[in-house]
Amino acid sequence: MPFGPSVVSMALATRTDRRPSMTRTLWDSSVGKKTIMAVSGLVMLGYLVAHMVGNLKIFFGPGEFDRYAHWLRTMGEPVLHYSWGLWLVRVVLVAAVVLHGVSAYQLSRRDIKARPTKYVHKRARTSYATRTMRWGGVILALFIVWHILDLTTGTVHSGGFQEGHPYQNVVDTFSTWYGNVIYIVAMLAMGLHVQHGFWSAAQTLGVGNATRDRVLKTLANLLAAVLTAGFVSVPVAVMTGLVS
Repeated sequence: MPFGPSVVSMALATRTDRRPSMTRTLWDSSVGKKTIMAVSGLVMLGYLVAHMVGNLKIFFGPGEFDRYAHWLRTMGEPVLHYSWGLWLVRVVLVAAVVLHGVSAYQLSRRDIKARPTKYVHKRARTSYATRTMRWGGVILALFIVWHILDLTTGTVHSGGFQEGHPYQNVVDTFSTWYGNVIYIVAMLAMGLHVQHGFWSAAQTLGVGNATRDRVLKTLANLLAAVLTAGFVSVPVAVMTGLVS
């Protein structure tokens, strides 16, 4: 017996009235996007700390640095195959970067639509890092692309890129004025991003309050200063001949 019009109408109404999934609701809300930004930002912050520590091995000579680079490709063995651990890290990082960037862009668009008329006066309490978060994110995104093409694939590397010799590749990059400028500017932008982003993530995740505010800001400043100094120390060491 064919379904009557009333049955069809009820089925369509039921399908239309279905509530969106929790994941969709989270993604569509501003609070959800801020939470995604906070979590993905902390994932990237953890990577930055580990990456900086690894970079500092360059001060112990080419043997130590090259062994560290080789370990990155063998970590997880024998449970994981060669480079699987490294690719797993890369996949997580790419996901974090994409989620962070898309959430930031969509929140920015919502903010612009909510306030179509620009403020006549900028708030005096707004920090320099806060005002530069947007262009700082763009600088970092462009830097990541350049950094991969320079020291991972060797596509834009100055001189002859040597597969399996990361120490020499790093020295080659920072032996050029433009390599140093690109890297140092990007690391300064990263420091400002971390300074504001860490504190903002703490507020979003409910960690911050009136009593912890000063501690969190101090920790954010300390993290930003240590990361910036740690990363910038490598090109400075090459420029001064300490690493060659």
